[in-house]
Amino acid sequence: MHATILGCGYVGIKLAEQLQQNGHEVTGVRRSQAGLRVLKKHGVTPLQADITEEQSLSHLPESDWVIFMPTPDKRTPQATKDLHVKGLQSVIETYASRSSPPRRLIYASTTGVYGDHDGRWVNEDTPVDPPTERLAMYREAEQLIETVAPQRGIDGTVIRFAGLYGPERYRLGRYLEGPVVEGYLNMIHRSDAAGVITKLLCDQLLMNDVAIGVDTEPVHRWEFADWLADLHGKERPEKQSVEEYLAGKSYTKARKQRIKASKRCANKKLKEIEYKYRVPTYREGYKPTVESNNS
Repeated sequence: MHATILGCGYVGIKLAEQLQQNGHEVTGVRRSQAGLRVLKKHGVTPLQADITEEQSLSHLPESDWVIFMPTPDKRTPQATKDLHVKGLQSVIETYASRSSPPRRLIYASTTGVYGDHDGRWVNEDTPVDPPTERLAMYREAEQLIETVAPQRGIDGTVIRFAGLYGPERYRLGRYLEGPVVEGYLNMIHRSDAAGVITKLLCDQLLMNDVAIGVDTEPVHRWEFADWLADLHGKERPEKQSVEEYLAGKSYTKARKQRIKASKRCANKKLKEIEYKYRVPTYREGYKPTVESNNS
């Protein structure tokens, strides 16, 4: 099979590696020359295209699988709409107009579309409630996958990923230095984010469906921060409630809503397909790095 990864960055490169190991061909799409050089360095066939420019999409290769996972340059509603809604719409139309459209289109969304649940559990059956205009754009893109793609003969799958971490993205300082705001963390290691997509594609699972991409154990930020501090042999950081943390700060409304949002994401669908985690929890993900830093 041939896979095209649109926005072949942090997770996409790992995904390309896993698909190639399974005997598939992969083209990675990036917008910049610097991005293309990174792909070449990792042994991924590079292609330059700008998803927001419809005419550049004509150069996309014929593919059995298309994975849409670009990151907007700016965290604004308009930038997200241009890339994830208009761009995705153009990608669907470009491929659907061909004599051999792809069998599958996977869209990498975010658990942010669930909004705040005051620490309660959510799963794929939980109604979404995007708390900001920017997150509403992700939901709008999901609806393209759920309705437009199947109408055009392409099986669409939405994966709502939790917080991604891994090499170069451990972000230890914010939890070791404090203050740490209350609420739950939902995470998934880069290797498993790629692994989930690889399994869905190679085993032909969850077509025209939605899944939450998350590890097996949400953790409260305070518990996580104390665990990290103990592992480093450092003093446990200051803790604050949401109200204490926001007091006197001139954050935007959208940022305040992100800070207030707390939920525990269940890996219901990943359990059903018997996905085998490389990094089941934050413990297996962070401990080797901390021990390496301490040695």
